[in-house]
Amino acid sequence: MPSASPAVPAGTLVTAIHVGASSVSLLVAETLPDGSHRAIDFLEQPAPLARDVFRHGSVSAETTERIVGILKDYQKALAEYGADGRQVTRAVATNILVEASNHDVFLNRIRIACGLSINPIDDGEMTRLIYLKTRRRLKDTPAMKRRCTLVVHVGPGNTRALLFEEGAITRYTSYRLGTHRTREATDGSHAEGASMLRVIREHTSGNLAQLRFDFHDVQLDALVVIGYEIQQIARHLSKGSTAVTTKSLRRVALEASQMSDLDLVTRFQIDYQTAEALLPALETNLAIAEILGLKEIHIPASDYEQGILQDLLVSGSLAGTLNPEVLRSARILALRYQSDPRHGEHVAKICDHLFGTLQDLHHMTRHDAMLLQVAAILHEVGTFISPRAHHKHSEYIILNSEIFGLDRLDITMIALVSRYHRHSGPRIDHPNYRDLDTADRIRVAKLSALLRVADALERTHDQRVHEIVLHRDERRLRLVLPGVTDAAVERLAMGSKGDLFEQVFGLEVVIDDAG
Repeated sequence: MPSASPAVPAGTLVTAIHVGASSVSLLVAETLPDGSHRAIDFLEQPAPLARDVFRHGSVSAETTERIVGILKDYQKALAEYGADGRQVTRAVATNILVEASNHDVFLNRIRIACGLSINPIDDGEMTRLIYLKTRRRLKDTPAMKRRCTLVVHVGPGNTRALLFEEGAITRYTSYRLGTHRTREATDGSHAEGASMLRVIREHTSGNLAQLRFDFHDVQLDALVVIGYEIQQIARHLSKGSTAVTTKSLRRVALEASQMSDLDLVTRFQIDYQTAEALLPALETNLAIAEILGLKEIHIPASDYEQGILQDLLVSGSLAGTLNPEVLRSARILALRYQSDPRHGEHVAKICDHLFGTLQDLHHMTRHDAMLLQVAAILHEVGTFISPRAHHKHSEYIILNSEIFGLDRLDITMIALVSRYHRHSGPRIDHPNYRDLDTADRIRVAKLSALLRVADALERTHDQRVHEIVLHRDERRLRLVLPGVTDAAVERLAMGSKGDLFEQVFGLEVVIDDAG
């Protein structure tokens, strides 16, 4: 997760480029005194990136050169504003790009031809972008803050669902289900009309069944759907309202199924790339509403692509402010795997104290502190599978789970720190640890060392350590535990868990008697 962006003075010109699934867009904006942005110019050109990725598994040379040409044109446009086309404020690509076998070659071509360093949006930022869109929707409709609202983003390759209860995120799930992914998977059927709608339903049935199961225990009041295609044609689905009935959506889906891509372009004033994915978008959103038993959906009135570019300019600064949502998501995951919440929360509390007190020793960031908190909450989820080797099971569960607002590197770090809370510390022959770069391996070692000390102090699972006084000398970290009359259990645990702290920081951890 990126760190918070520094404040930008009012009146500053900021720019954002998004190499999306079906288009390449540019936003030129001015920073306002309240930190928001006023759009000055917005450009968008179609490019069939998603079609290449899901049809061929790679980006074609033709598409690559088309995108390079678009970017060069955008750089000329930026020069007219007096901006440096090689110093764009944010330049990102759709997250489906990583599924292309030649994504590195594609990005290198852009870097060489345009001097632009473009990175795919990671999972953590994608959820923050969805959160930003949802927050605006909740702000526009205050009543939704008091309701149970499901927000679903059907993207080009994946679908994400965020459950909001009284304005707070209480659940987050994702599915390998997307508009362009579905289009390419079903195109070979050569079905038309209602038959194509049935093919789309059959193809998506597994993911839809999982989504139904994930939210079967929730009484939903509203469904908000976000997505490039559905927002492109929102004005055709409703008459001045953001609410669209499933009956109306079903009618439009059937009408669209009987039209060619050219007809769709003419009927809805969209480009060919959007037309290709429109039918899967309509049918998927309709299916989601139907399986959840809802009679209508809400579609944001704002333009999807321009909105995402504006959000990209502020998404990084949200990182720290979303920590409560991240921790809530971790607690929900811990509850799902029946991990003892009192133990996890108390270890997290001790970790937070150790992290803050020893800041001058470890020199890590507040983001690292948050990752340590999440690891503490989740370190024993592996007992759901078996108490035996549960640290390895914890690693597996976390690696294969979603935590709101965190990217895959964050998830990997948390999984490894949780694994190393007992038994062996980090070793280069452990695959996930070996795959990290040196800096991240060091972070894992430091965080694991702190978690092991905290877990040793909560060895009884009785939350009896409430105060810790730390003293350091050149060789030892001495801990005094006021209120604990006999620390024999904690000393015994520290004997097996304090080793990593000594290896990493060069200090033996010793528990002294309370005076």
